[in-house]
Amino acid sequence: MKMKTTYPLIISLIFLLSCQTSQKPALREGKFYTEVALTPPMGWNSYNCFGAAVVESEVRANADFMAKHLKNYGWQYVVIDYCWYYPHPPKSVQENPPQFNLPQDGAPVPWMPMDEYGRLLPDPRKFPSSVNGHGFNPIADYIHSLGLKFGIHLMRGIARQAIWLNTPVKGVEGIKASMIADTNSICTWLNLMYGVDMTKKGAQDYYNSLFELYASWDVDFVKVDNINAGEGEGPYRKEEAEAYRKAIDHCGRPMVLSFSSGLSYENAEHIRKYGNMWRISSDFWDTWEQLKAQFPLCAQWAHISAPKSWPDADMLPIGNLRLRGPFGKPGKSNFTIEEQYTHMTLWSIFRSPLMIGGNLPDADELLLKLITNEKVLEVNQHAENSREVFNENDQVIWMADVPGTRDKYVALFNLGEEPKEIGFAFSNFKLSNKYKVRDLWKKKDIGTFENELKVTVPFHGARLYKFSE
Repeated sequence: MKMKTTYPLIISLIFLLSCQTSQKPALREGKFYTEVALTPPMGWNSYNCFGAAVVESEVRANADFMAKHLKNYGWQYVVIDYCWYYPHPPKSVQENPPQFNLPQDGAPVPWMPMDEYGRLLPDPRKFPSSVNGHGFNPIADYIHSLGLKFGIHLMRGIARQAIWLNTPVKGVEGIKASMIADTNSICTWLNLMYGVDMTKKGAQDYYNSLFELYASWDVDFVKVDNINAGEGEGPYRKEEAEAYRKAIDHCGRPMVLSFSSGLSYENAEHIRKYGNMWRISSDFWDTWEQLKAQFPLCAQWAHISAPKSWPDADMLPIGNLRLRGPFGKPGKSNFTIEEQYTHMTLWSIFRSPLMIGGNLPDADELLLKLITNEKVLEVNQHAENSREVFNENDQVIWMADVPGTRDKYVALFNLGEEPKEIGFAFSNFKLSNKYKVRDLWKKKDIGTFENELKVTVPFHGARLYKFSE
């Protein structure tokens, strides 16, 4: 998921050992994944504003804002992104933070908090409430007390330091970490993990043990990274994708299973069977070139969308970004105002999961307009049969059905470099000849139209309408 970077020299070698796991004894009984992600998940993810270095106070502050200002609009997940176990030195914002091997014995440093079964634990400096075996329980309990749900990011596989220490696999006598690791299966941009060889005895037990731990932490959402490296860097790991689903089913706690990144369409049928959401591109950031490139991907994947399985166009890089990583200078989104509306309009009518990337306590009027429009969010959550119906000369039109009615949602996009008049002839799309039209972003009716709607759309801009007979 993360962009490649050259690793700088880490001057201080930090050794942190945490050998206790959560003491919560019983896993919660409940229904399995069939009751999660019935609509595209909506929430906040720490990556776009804090990279690998988010800390507990920032997670709680974003949860507080969501509970106070966004929960009533359907926003509910608060997700800690990658490297929550990595012991960044104070003030470090190193992205894709590496481990190094000591020359004498090959020991990996810095050492990450890990229990006796090779399961990584939260770094106590970043997450002070995790000490004394509490793990993420205190944060999860706090987020749940706000009426929200809690999620974490996972790197595929098993920690390399678990192989070096050769920790036992929980629940399988005689099986050690080195016996299930696939040391040829690596992530090219983060060297902390090896893949797991699912043909080996104990491999599924290892993944089961992970999710037993996460269930004891009351986790509601897991984002599994490097399941497909993308851009020619590695294959789609089907067996491990299946292992994550089996582990969730085994643990007895409903969790949204999100896969990243850049899943190929050729694996659509498999990934939709095992994942609740999955990335259809590499990392998406706030550039017009990347936004424009999402249009053909969304058009390709739209028909796959269904309750419990959602193609994911990636996070929403809007608001205040890059406060402490992952790269670039801190500041507001580089998208223009029109591009931000185009971004939200496409994600909404495509029905992508919506994960806000900006720091919520810094939200300005524009960000709040983008994420609190009830009728636009209704398109994302409840539209049916979303599809691209026209794409020519940088003019793109999407349509979707309004459930239980003959009404339609219509989105007009101008991907060109100058304002354009876009005509939407009803007969070309087998529609009735007369509609009352409401502008969903402006929250007002614009009139009744016969046979055709013509509207001038600014360059890089979008319009989103509801057509009612």
